[in-house]
Amino acid sequence: MKRTMTALGLVLAAAGAAAQTAGTLPRSKAPEHARLYFISPKDGATVGRDVTVRFGLEGMGVAPAGVDKAGTGHHHLLVDVKALPPADQPIPKDEHHLHFGNGQTETVLHLAPGTHTLQLDLGDANHMQFDPPLVSPKITIRVK
Repeated sequence: MKRTMTALGLVLAAAGAAAQTAGTLPRSKAPEHARLYFISPKDGATVGRDVTVRFGLEGMGVAPAGVDKAGTGHHHLLVDVKALPPADQPIPKDEHHLHFGNGQTETVLHLAPGTHTLQLDLGDANHMQFDPPLVSPKITIRVK
């Protein structure tokens, strides 16, 4: 029992320390000419419920989350998000902020019929936005 409580205490202490520093993680500088964009679908496209989304990146490379290599980042796909997440905190991970921390450059989304917005947000090794944020233009698609 004592070993379990000690392990639990260490986990809680680590979680508390992470929570305290989450807002103070340094942000990586974005290369001046880097560009993030959608290869597909195109803005205004009408698509089926299963849509393949392909991410484009120029002027930088893609590396998995946790790999701290200058000039690289990993993709986050923002689905139906009105505003970018706060720049001083890691990009959230939920049904509207999809993480591709293994270095993926495409995905298949399963969306309900209707109009949806998509935007890419490149994160550094710690899921922080670059400084300045490296985001794609927001696109709108219609799911039939």
